[in-house]
Amino acid sequence: MQTKTLKEKLLETTNFLNDLIKSIPNVGIILGTGLNGLAKEINILQSISYSEIPHFPISTVESHSGNLLFGTMSDKNVVAMQGRFHYYEGYSMQDIAFPVRIMRQLGVKTLIISNAAGSLNPLFKKGSLMLIDDYINLLATTPLVGEYDPSFGPRITDMSEPYSQRLISLTEQIALREKIQIHKGVYSAMSGPCLETRAEYRMLKLIGADAIGMSTIPETIVAKQIGMETIGISILTDECYPDNLKSVTLGEMIAIASSAEPKLSKLVTELIKEL
Repeated sequence: MQTKTLKEKLLETTNFLNDLIKSIPNVGIILGTGLNGLAKEINILQSISYSEIPHFPISTVESHSGNLLFGTMSDKNVVAMQGRFHYYEGYSMQDIAFPVRIMRQLGVKTLIISNAAGSLNPLFKKGSLMLIDDYINLLATTPLVGEYDPSFGPRITDMSEPYSQRLISLTEQIALREKIQIHKGVYSAMSGPCLETRAEYRMLKLIGADAIGMSTIPETIVAKQIGMETIGISILTDECYPDNLKSVTLGEMIAIASSAEPKLSKLVTELIKEL
């Protein structure tokens, strides 16, 4: 049996969803680990399980519900991924970024990516928020490697501004107005699922990373390739300071993410309102 191309899969998935959805979304949201509470801010009109969507990956990580939500938020039509995919789950980079391409084909122009990450900057304490100003990709590859079609966007994609400085500035103004402390820094990603060693944390600090996670960069790269305006926000769930490193569990990180999630929800709600 001949394997379907990425372009064929995108067409089939898009047609399937277009036959179901009742409105065209113009804002996309990716909900990271422990951040399902943000979904409560959405007036959900439709919830479609990933398992029902042709060619869609399935979430296998705790706290990732695995639903594609369509609805409204701040009077804007949105689509939200209630759970994302990671390289360590065994998915390819193309699989991880597949939903972002689908969002764009459904009409999404603005992408809001959230994640849980560890702080490498001693000034950024756990429970605080960080706007992603730039990234360092330590995942060894990108979703642009492999099959290419001109309809995907430029193969050689410029990444001089992976995250929209306009949206960053707007979010900073909202945070100031709402009295929400927010940092701005460089996010890096490694494959996981193990957390990093003290030596790796030292290396990450040395090369300029302020936070470390296991996601976000593949989605950002594809969003940039296909012309979406993107912003990334991390909830810092643990402190990765190599000279004072303490053991941490996934449950503890999810708890910190959940406790800080109302601040993220407020920022995202207000940001969407002003788009």
